[in-house]
Amino acid sequence: MSLPETTKVLTTLDRGWLTVTLNSPENRNALSAELTAELSAVLDHCHNNYDIRGITLRGAGGTFCAGGDLKSFGKILSGGGDHDAVKAMNCAGGDLFTKIEALPQVVIAYVEGAAIAGGLGMMCCADIIVVHTDAKFALTETALGIVPAQIAPIVVARVGIATARRLMLTAARFTGAQTKEAGLSDYVVSHEGEFDEIERDIRTGVLSCAPRANALTKEILLASRDMPRAELLDYAADKFADAMLSDEGKEGIMSFVTKQKPSWAAQSGED
Repeated sequence: MSLPETTKVLTTLDRGWLTVTLNSPENRNALSAELTAELSAVLDHCHNNYDIRGITLRGAGGTFCAGGDLKSFGKILSGGGDHDAVKAMNCAGGDLFTKIEALPQVVIAYVEGAAIAGGLGMMCCADIIVVHTDAKFALTETALGIVPAQIAPIVVARVGIATARRLMLTAARFTGAQTKEAGLSDYVVSHEGEFDEIERDIRTGVLSCAPRANALTKEILLASRDMPRAELLDYAADKFADAMLSDEGKEGIMSFVTKQKPSWAAQSGED
């Protein structure tokens, strides 16, 4: 199945690695209804597609994402507003973030320019975050009289409740250089070439891992956030049994015994 045709989202597939670029530079890649729908369609294509091994999410025009589309918010308010309509719009954003978090592939977010409000929340859905040292960040919702509703649990999961409180309740502004200390990034880079090198190393590592095993591992990691320990023990054991008894698991164990490279590692470049 081919990737859906989109204009607000650009996609490039290279040897099992998909680059997804938010393509609405006229509004700094804000999450308009059109962009959200197109990105959601691309994510739907990626679910359970183990031919796609990893995803890099970034923004066109030198900006990652400016958050929600405030112009559309203004149009809603000018019409008087409707509680159920506003709630549905907010839930749609939450559904999008859930889809990114639940992707079976390893997801890299590369942030240039800015990641503001929902853009910062979307960034936190990724497995690995790389930011440009000069990029700008803020959770500005409360400064606008609204709340970071759908992104609050995502940011808390990334940085912890204490840091999330400070960032959300003060609308603090900070740069990429400060994100690592806050737990918001894994790598800070100063130019595109530096990011390319990091992405290449990550791709090599991911391609050496079995794709279904990575997907199951992500499921366990996400479940560990709120599943009771006793329940998680049983849940994780089920996933382990599923993995070990799968064709992938059998091949991986035999490859270790016979000292041969498993089929999924062919693209990794490792011996």
